[in-house]
Amino acid sequence: MGERYDLVLAGGTVVNHDGVGRRDIGVRGGRIAALGAIPAASAGEWIDCTGLTILPGVIDTQVHFREPGAEHKEDLESGSRAAVLGGVTAVFEMPNTNPLTVSAAALADKLTRAQGRMHCDHAFFMGGTRDNAHELGELEMLPGCAGVKVFMGSSTGSLLVEDDNGIAEILRHIRRRAAFHAEDEFRLRERLSERVAGDAASHPVWRDSAAALMATERLVRLARAAGKRIHILHISTAEEMRFLAGHKDVASVEVTPHHLTLSADDYARLGTKLQMNPPVRDRAHRDGLWAGVANGVADILGSDHAPHTLAEKEKPYPASPSGMAGVQTLVPVMLDHVAKGRMSIERFVDMTSAGPARLFQIAGKGRIAAGYDADFTVVDLKRSEILTDAWIASKAGWTPYAGMAVTGWPVGTIIRGNRVMWDGELVTPSVGAPVRFLETLARG
Repeated sequence: MGERYDLVLAGGTVVNHDGVGRRDIGVRGGRIAALGAIPAASAGEWIDCTGLTILPGVIDTQVHFREPGAEHKEDLESGSRAAVLGGVTAVFEMPNTNPLTVSAAALADKLTRAQGRMHCDHAFFMGGTRDNAHELGELEMLPGCAGVKVFMGSSTGSLLVEDDNGIAEILRHIRRRAAFHAEDEFRLRERLSERVAGDAASHPVWRDSAAALMATERLVRLARAAGKRIHILHISTAEEMRFLAGHKDVASVEVTPHHLTLSADDYARLGTKLQMNPPVRDRAHRDGLWAGVANGVADILGSDHAPHTLAEKEKPYPASPSGMAGVQTLVPVMLDHVAKGRMSIERFVDMTSAGPARLFQIAGKGRIAAGYDADFTVVDLKRSEILTDAWIASKAGWTPYAGMAVTGWPVGTIIRGNRVMWDGELVTPSVGAPVRFLETLARG
């Protein structure tokens, strides 16, 4: 009796680890303090969430915010603004910037750049290379580090580690779960002639399903031999999903909204806007990914937000870069799948909140429970909107989903008790802080 809260979310339907139901949420000191029926008089700020659904804060564990080095197409401020406008409360950013994030100094630079500029909570991956392999066991334990990211294909310079010996050396030194882009670089080089100038539809012919499966099989074999945990990013083939069902003890699995939503049929309409690595493939592969979502092989969703300007994307294939903006559209695109019955809202929460927290051992996030960070993605599951380029806050300024009608919309983004976004407006800027991890707390 007489409890006071900084913030109360009242009357919303809460989706959480213990089920779905209406309840109030009381927040104090940036953390969840109470769940249940809370009187209005006890709140410093009262938000009526009647008719809305409150989810644990959505965590996007794969974004490329391009800073430093390519700020003309994204930076930490613009990318995080896109994130919170789309209902995302935390992001993990990738190391293929310029300079590469492959040292303690480069990580510290990104954390400094983020301070007072990023609107969501954040962590940064450390790139794994041949040169820093022996240091990774220490580098991955630094505060603000999400873990190690390795490119087996689709990268340049020291970030590309395509051979078994290089991968094995990285695995030998890591202690946390490491993330991998798994495409077989040797096969990609052999098949360069499969690219057809001016035809983006040849992209999945060149980067075929065999290139993905070969790399994934090699990676799992090496991880098992090393006794290490791996996380395989943006799975794009039905064969990989079936193979990984037998290796869940060492491998976790990410799928992306674009691989679940678009298909090779869309190259005729979108051209190079659809160009991604690994590629968007035919409907049979898309169906195989959905089977992996249904049977639980797929652990989490990540956007692989990788923005490029329209001028860059309009270059004729294959001079056009691979990548598209995705952090802002992750929630509405996937909620539309929920509305269409392709996945439950509970499965969405597991893949965007509880799953990332479980895989990466995130401290204080991933569920709505007393003592956890007060991170919430507030959505209207019945609201229908049409996605437009004008809505996109990324510097890229476009989305492959332009014109797509969706049902389910992010209404609010609340981060550690701060109402950051509400009804499409950024209301409390620059509150982002580094994500904490259980495996590194002693060093924080």
